[in-house]
Amino acid sequence: MLAEKYIPRYTIEDYKHWQGDWELIEGIPFAMAPSPFGKHQKILVNIATAFNIEKFKCSEKKYNVYAELDWIIDEETVVRPDILITCEEVEKHLKSAPKLIVEIISKSTATKDEEIKFNLYEKEKVEYYILVYPDIEKVRGFILKDGKYDKFFDDEKGILNISLCGCPVKIDVSKFFI
Repeated sequence: MLAEKYIPRYTIEDYKHWQGDWELIEGIPFAMAPSPFGKHQKILVNIATAFNIEKFKCSEKKYNVYAELDWIIDEETVVRPDILITCEEVEKHLKSAPKLIVEIISKSTATKDEEIKFNLYEKEKVEYYILVYPDIEKVRGFILKDGKYDKFFDDEKGILNISLCGCPVKIDVSKFFI
């Protein structure tokens, strides 16, 4: 605990001047790994495509799918999820909680995605948090209930049934890995 007292804290103003790709979580900088490998990128495109296909089936209010878009939460927190979905159009950066976030898990990001971001997204009231595990071809889904995440999906195949911005969404998660 003593060392924590001396760890420097940074703000979004500091973040804007850094070289490379970073996330800033509660004033603590996290260097982003080098560009993800091909498998990660392929899965990212498959997921975004699946959500976009479902979007065009909906006659209600549409949602928007973004890949690697900065979400500025506050003066000390900026994250860049693999995919986020929101009901609004975003010009530069997202400034309010998205409806859904997808993180594609790698060995180098597992702790951050499964613990730090899990707690952050829960606190910020992101309705759905989806974790995708390329190495074992598995998907875990969490829904916000009474302010806490509750696991509602944990499988390598099956249909992910959710509602986004008034649109019923049904996605075969096995298609993430083709």
